[in-house]
Amino acid sequence: MLAVSETVSAWAPTLLMLGLALAVIPLLDRFNGWHRAVLAAVAVFLSLRYIHWRATDTLAPAGFTFDALASWSFFLVEAVAMVSSISAFVLLSRHRNRSPDADANAGWWGENRPTVAVLIATYNEEWPILERTIAGAKALRWQEKTIYVLDDGRREWLGERCAELGVVHVTRDSNAHGKAGNINNALDRLRASGQPPDFVAVLDADFVPHLGFISRSLSLFKDETIGLVQTPQHFFNADPIQHNLGISRAYPDEQRFFFDHLQPARDAWGIPVCCGTSSIVRWTALDAIGGFPTDSVTEDYLLTVRLQDNGYSTAYLNEPLSEGLAPEGLKEYITQRARWGMGFMQIVRGPYGPFKANRLRLRDRWGLIDSFLYWASIFPFKIACIIYPLFYWYFGIIVVDTDFDAIVANFGPYYIMTMAFMNFASKGLFVPLVHDVSQLVGARDITRGVFTGLFRPHGQKFKVTMKGGDRTKATVQWPILRGFLILFGLTIGGLLIGLVYEPAFDGLAGDGKLVILFWTLYNLVSLALTILVCVELPRTASLLRRDPERVFVASSGRRLEVWLADINQDAARLRGVTLPVNAPASVEMAGIGLMRGTVAQSIGGTVDIALELTEEQRQDLYEKLHTREGEPGTGFVATADLLSGVARRIFSTARPG
Repeated sequence: MLAVSETVSAWAPTLLMLGLALAVIPLLDRFNGWHRAVLAAVAVFLSLRYIHWRATDTLAPAGFTFDALASWSFFLVEAVAMVSSISAFVLLSRHRNRSPDADANAGWWGENRPTVAVLIATYNEEWPILERTIAGAKALRWQEKTIYVLDDGRREWLGERCAELGVVHVTRDSNAHGKAGNINNALDRLRASGQPPDFVAVLDADFVPHLGFISRSLSLFKDETIGLVQTPQHFFNADPIQHNLGISRAYPDEQRFFFDHLQPARDAWGIPVCCGTSSIVRWTALDAIGGFPTDSVTEDYLLTVRLQDNGYSTAYLNEPLSEGLAPEGLKEYITQRARWGMGFMQIVRGPYGPFKANRLRLRDRWGLIDSFLYWASIFPFKIACIIYPLFYWYFGIIVVDTDFDAIVANFGPYYIMTMAFMNFASKGLFVPLVHDVSQLVGARDITRGVFTGLFRPHGQKFKVTMKGGDRTKATVQWPILRGFLILFGLTIGGLLIGLVYEPAFDGLAGDGKLVILFWTLYNLVSLALTILVCVELPRTASLLRRDPERVFVASSGRRLEVWLADINQDAARLRGVTLPVNAPASVEMAGIGLMRGTVAQSIGGTVDIALELTEEQRQDLYEKLHTREGEPGTGFVATADLLSGVARRIFSTARPG
């Protein structure tokens, strides 16, 4: 009876949290501050309860033993990651929506409309990428603008194209300080002109502004203490995680949590950050700090800190006002994030670090510490979670020493509540295995970049994230894949050792062996999915159109109304028609007119037509596809489609939809 009573007592907290997650939380309002705060408080309490249990009941006795070394070192890594999670819970306890402010302040400038310099920084991007961005900038509903293409590649042909399109081409003699130096060179020229703009809009070469990007963002500048307005980054293509797992229609891109949920939460605390592209800065604020900072490769985050140190705040307008190109290759995806982590550590080590003598507020310092904890703990923790179970299978080293009832009583409530709260705050974006893969795939390189920036902050160069290029062939990223294959093989080997030599493990860890077993099986699934991500599938120039459009196609004397499944500047894909290959054809689309071309492929009622667009049609097409209101891609998780997408990826050779 005593054992039964103990088991019931152990399960009670977990069942209580499960009932809360299933029956109560779905009824709450994620925009209600009290609801968020109470759930965050419960998540913090259960996290502290869990880590206290880990510290007092699950560690090997202190001493100079392998058990103690493994048990305590893993606990320390986990504890730091836990502090990062708790900080995130506190941040997410608030939420701010500035759209009503933008509505209320629209037109505050009256008849004297501010001037805006639109800066498009580029280094080696191909013309189709730049052309799309320039077309979007020209289409902006703001007449008092001048567009500058800042060309660090010093390309003569680009200067000629810019002249044809009526935008200013700016170069410099060197590439000192990377993107920040490129922008500062343009700012110096604007300052020297004697008529600098009122505001400066910054766009990456692959980011297309929507029509209302300037007017909506400028509305918030009625508050003269606001020095910078940041808007979210949306992407019209799938990132490598989405694409290579076949879930681009069912699972949002990896940055949606940050832009859609964490940034509004940080804004509620007064600590949102600049993310470079898709932002607008007040000229007087920018001039007061001497331009973009150059002592970090993440000059955007440091810009927010510098502005705050000078009394200017950053505001976050969570509206889809631009869309860009996510890194298409896994290598570029990881390089970008490693650069972010390294650059942030340069900030921490610099004069605007959280523990330095400066004019930052306490909340600004907390924001810096929160970001530091994220970069310095989450990715090393992912690596540790894969490696530490191997110590048990190969060497009999106990990492977690506990019994099953204690696991249920302490880990169960903590895990259920934290997952429930994070999904409540993010509208269901946290899918454990997929989320783990997105962090694990770059964990080694990101960790290396983070600690390089922390211990050798000076002399690190800005690494450009490569975009464009030929993506039509499958590519195996062997340098990345190799490590995961080794870990997968070692994990399988450890399980086999446990099965063959099971008596040798009896009594070593008690019920803790169940923890290691479940942990190992979970790792195998995580590693298998990560390995799939490392095998990059071919890409087409899909623009992830959310809603198919009806168009007319004419060929071989027939004119039919069909579905436009996809389109870019080179080709259109039509469904519901069969046409002879190589036959002349034309596609009639609202807003573009008659586009002539040739049938390139016709299979099973789907036709691909190679288009021959005029220059005017190309501009109109870019504007139609990329500058309208709304966001591309998907912003929510479709569980059934996600599971079927991964299943198709595993069990068939079909390309992801």
